[in-house]
Amino acid sequence: MYQSELNALKRANRFRERKIFEDSLIDFASNDYLGLANSKKQFKKAVKWVSNYKTHAPKASMLVNGYHEVHKDFERALAFINGFERGLVIGSGFLANMALIESLVRKKDMLFIDEEYHASGMVATKLLDGRVVKFRHNDMNNLEERLKQQSKGRKIIAVEGVYSMSGELCSREIFDLTDKYGAILIVDEAHSSGVVGDTLLGVFEYYNIKPQSNHIKMGTLGKAYGSYGAYILASGEIISFLENRGKPIIYSTAPSIFDTALALVNIHEVANNSKKYSKKIKERQKIVKDIMGVELKSLIFPLKVSSNEQTLKLQKALMVYGYLVGAIRQPTVTEPILRIIPRLGSSKKALKSLLNHF
Repeated sequence: MYQSELNALKRANRFRERKIFEDSLIDFASNDYLGLANSKKQFKKAVKWVSNYKTHAPKASMLVNGYHEVHKDFERALAFINGFERGLVIGSGFLANMALIESLVRKKDMLFIDEEYHASGMVATKLLDGRVVKFRHNDMNNLEERLKQQSKGRKIIAVEGVYSMSGELCSREIFDLTDKYGAILIVDEAHSSGVVGDTLLGVFEYYNIKPQSNHIKMGTLGKAYGSYGAYILASGEIISFLENRGKPIIYSTAPSIFDTALALVNIHEVANNSKKYSKKIKERQKIVKDIMGVELKSLIFPLKVSSNEQTLKLQKALMVYGYLVGAIRQPTVTEPILRIIPRLGSSKKALKSLLNHF
């Protein structure tokens, strides 16, 4: 039924399939920025915590009886650490973006979204029936022009703290424009929390922004925090609205209790040892600059490649040498790249060796 379309993807070198890669490969592909996904110590802490409870798995949606003490503890701790009024744990970053965008943009409102925002946000915009304006990537002049044209309803702006394929930070000016036009700002910090800022809290900290009632921070737990799931941080009013209007929150089974516990023990680990992790991040950024001449603001290093075919060939060639990097093609990016993550879970020596191949 779909074979002709699959064949077309293969001809374009855009075909994908799930693979289990050899453990012997040195991982420079995953979003496990701090290497916490390999920590047995942290895993055991989470197991011990969850084992104290009679219930260790979600049994229903959070609004029925799936909401657990672990969820509540996680939300309180994360909101406090980040300086927000309230938190909400949710099953995945995809669901978080769907919940925020679909529910917050009401009939007379308008969403202004960066054209390179994550696919989960772009899928959510399909539900808004024309209430969407895309602005040029990180172009604040273009955004302001669009904001000036909207006179009715709420203005909601959506950006990423660190863009997942380029590694770029959002512009500092986005916070000023939000205030100037009385907008609500959604910042997807999936790739910035745990990576940027003095204590690795993300772009709010990096830009020295104190969270306000019109600020929303969302992020994932499956990247720097070495687990699975996501969160939304905002004012009490917005969190309450999401509990009543956010379909992925209302109709999804509550997030995994164990994964939430694992994320929180990892968040405490990062908070208590942020200087150590920050030092290691800077060391790897310096290696990239010294060898490749590229100054990273995050832990994402994209290398442009001439074609999809060449991207796959380079990935396979590097696997022969023992390295795993991401071969990213359309529709994730417009032009193919090798996406290299100088993560803390792989050694500096291995990173130097990998980069010297280029």
